[in-house]
Amino acid sequence: MATSSKLNAKIPEGILEDKWTKYRSTVHLVNPANKRSLEILVIGSGLAGSSAAASLAEMGYKVKVFCFQDSPRRAHSIAAQGGVNAAKNYQNDGDSVYRLFYDTIKGGDYRAREANVHRLAEVSGNIIDQCVAQGVPFAREYGGMLSNRSFGGTQVQRTFYAAGQTGQQLLLGAYSALQRQVGMGAVQLLARHEMMDVVTIDGKARGIIARDLVTGKLERHFGHAVLLCTGGYGNVFYLSTNAMGCNVTAAWKAHKKGAFFGNPCYTQIHPTCIPVSGDHQSKLTLMSESLRNDGRIWVPKQKDDNRKAKDIPEEERDYYLERRYPAFGNLVPRDVASRAAKERCDAGYGVGASKMAVYLDFSANTERYGKIEATKNNLQKPSKEEIMRLGKEVVKEKYGNLFDMYKQITDEDPYEMPMRIYPAVHYTMGGLWVDYNLMTTVEGLYALGEANFSDHGANRLGASALMQGLADGYFVIPYTIGDYLSEEIRTKAIPTDHPAFVEAEAKTQALINQLLSIKGTKSVDHFHKRLGKIMWEKCGMARNAEGLKQAIEEIKALRAEFWKDVRVTGAANEFNTELEKAARVADFIELGELMCIDALNRNESCGGHFREEFQTEEGEAMRDDENYAYVAAWEFKSEGNFELHKEELKYENIKIAARSYK
Repeated sequence: MATSSKLNAKIPEGILEDKWTKYRSTVHLVNPANKRSLEILVIGSGLAGSSAAASLAEMGYKVKVFCFQDSPRRAHSIAAQGGVNAAKNYQNDGDSVYRLFYDTIKGGDYRAREANVHRLAEVSGNIIDQCVAQGVPFAREYGGMLSNRSFGGTQVQRTFYAAGQTGQQLLLGAYSALQRQVGMGAVQLLARHEMMDVVTIDGKARGIIARDLVTGKLERHFGHAVLLCTGGYGNVFYLSTNAMGCNVTAAWKAHKKGAFFGNPCYTQIHPTCIPVSGDHQSKLTLMSESLRNDGRIWVPKQKDDNRKAKDIPEEERDYYLERRYPAFGNLVPRDVASRAAKERCDAGYGVGASKMAVYLDFSANTERYGKIEATKNNLQKPSKEEIMRLGKEVVKEKYGNLFDMYKQITDEDPYEMPMRIYPAVHYTMGGLWVDYNLMTTVEGLYALGEANFSDHGANRLGASALMQGLADGYFVIPYTIGDYLSEEIRTKAIPTDHPAFVEAEAKTQALINQLLSIKGTKSVDHFHKRLGKIMWEKCGMARNAEGLKQAIEEIKALRAEFWKDVRVTGAANEFNTELEKAARVADFIELGELMCIDALNRNESCGGHFREEFQTEEGEAMRDDENYAYVAAWEFKSEGNFELHKEELKYENIKIAARSYK
């Protein structure tokens, strides 16, 4: 298959291991004096946004940062729990840059771009050095070395962590670097501002329209380049592990201005989430994948077993991941673990009141840790109770905040009984299509972190989201953006009374006026929940052609009903959260249709995209490498009308094989 003429990945020539090194040595540069006259807009202030803004400002560029929260510290990156990957090989267990590269390609079911993934693996070690220098309090061994733990999809320990709050600590490090630049006047930080549209002039991104969420005022901002660091679109499902504010609006507006959307159907379902408890919920809570490092997942061997977990003897427990995947056991990748849990529950072996949960049990490793501690303390013939008490202290030190969070939500003590978990929407591997430079198909418009599609293929390995966000911000965009801006040094700041800015603002104002004028009978949440139900049931953990066709028609009908019957209270020129939600949900509805179109078009199963028609006899994903080894890049034509472009994926350094974790 040939790559579309509209797509140029701009992958450097040469052998894989030298591409990034050679690129950095030959890429065009901007001299320090010229950097001071170049303006960059950074949309989003999570790990990718804060690290990019701090790095670019440090280099001398003029930077504006926009975040819709009241502070960058509230970006959703703060919610990441388990850790960040890096090929440091501190455990001397055989890790390497190549092994991280290979694990990531394999974990993504051979649907990621080799050059981008290898670059990610190369710079991973630098991330840890950078964060340690910033004072990020990573966990350490007794001797002072940084500690590592295991995550899914690997057989080495390469995940660096800070208890169960790694995202928070990494974000505070990036935030400190950002605030330093704010204090020096190199960065202008605009909190409580949401990007409503991209402004393009002669095919290049030249600024944005932003809305001050406190006053409701629309603002125009010029930039020589625009960086979208706005995260993923998991909230299209309504119930997900994302914060309720997470949305697709910035990326979707860019898509409608010419930025192709890559692999929209690739959605990651995380296997260790606290199960849904009722219709009252607005989001779901994640239990870190790091818990699979020490926990064992099981269900009763007997269907509809209503006994308490502690009353079910060992021989009547089915440790189904260890049974099905002995080589990786409980540490299989997320998509594999999620489907396995769904299969057991669908077969009637689920636990809890809903029967849509499995057990995550820490008793075995609590006992193991307790025996180690007893030996260290020279305790002779300790009782079972003493062993468990000692082990509990170790578990509490490693995962205490996660256990406390689980107890607060469920009112069950996970030290005394197993956690109940079930898969939930977590991360989106799809996003804006970008080339090797992280530029979209719109010149001057970049997408970083989860906002782009580039590094994870059809399934993301745990602890790789933080890695990608920081890699893009600290170590990739500072080099690649210079290649574009070196040609922009003669471009003077374009006045924001330019017709393109006027037109974009008028279009945004018209959207706001339209939403407020409908005065229907249904709330925004009513439509969001209905969309989420369609997406989860027909484009969620499992999809099939018939269901996807139904979903497309149902979403079209929902969109028509939304624009006739949604009720948005309040006014435009004031703090109005209902108006904010309405604009975001309107974009989610349009995105949902594209996700279903993409899923229907991809007649194979790979990673998080599981088409029921394409599976092995054992229920595993069945790829079609001959026909679908490509990135699906969709071009927006008109409402509900998209054109598919294909970027062929070529694997020259690894052999494509059946993805096995047995």
